[in-house]
Amino acid sequence: MSDIICITNRALCKEPFLERIEKLAAAHPRAIVLREKDLNENEYKSLAKKVLEICNDYNTPCILHSFTETAIDLTADAIHLPLHILRTLSSREKSKFSVIGASCHSKEDAIEAENSGCTYITAGHIFNTDCKKGLPGRGLDFLKEVCESISIPVYAIGGINADNICAVKNTGAAGACIMSSAMLCDNPQEYFNTFEEK
Repeated sequence: MSDIICITNRALCKEPFLERIEKLAAAHPRAIVLREKDLNENEYKSLAKKVLEICNDYNTPCILHSFTETAIDLTADAIHLPLHILRTLSSREKSKFSVIGASCHSKEDAIEAENSGCTYITAGHIFNTDCKKGLPGRGLDFLKEVCESISIPVYAIGGINADNICAVKNTGAAGACIMSSAMLCDNPQEYFNTFEEK
């Protein structure tokens, strides 16, 4: 299985979004996180139904984002949350998911996420990236510190590509998240293969 998690961003797509989702799902990344922060909950739920169906067709895990009630209503078993939302989840809500992820930006965040029941985290941003213009990346030493502070898998995010994935994994990270390149690459399968060949 791939070590790459794809994070969606409809605004970057140059083709119909669901066509891009199908291409990504067919390439079998570790998972696809349906992020789409500009949507309200009803809009997100409508889109999530379609994305879950496509991912199920290809047996590619889909992780919903932020809207826990929507995820529960759609019987999704995976959710990714900002820490401030994770803190509000009840034990009942957490029990609905077999996969819970959180976005972390410090060692302290990572420890809190693990103690709050997360099964993985994302840590970043590691390298300079257009998604965080003007903000310097936290670097590989930061990533190593996070990986050494917890026992659950850590996926690096921010400026990850085929040229730096080995350095990322050498810190102890389980893999990496990609967004812009996942939305824009011509052939997702070929692009994912470049990460494996390094």
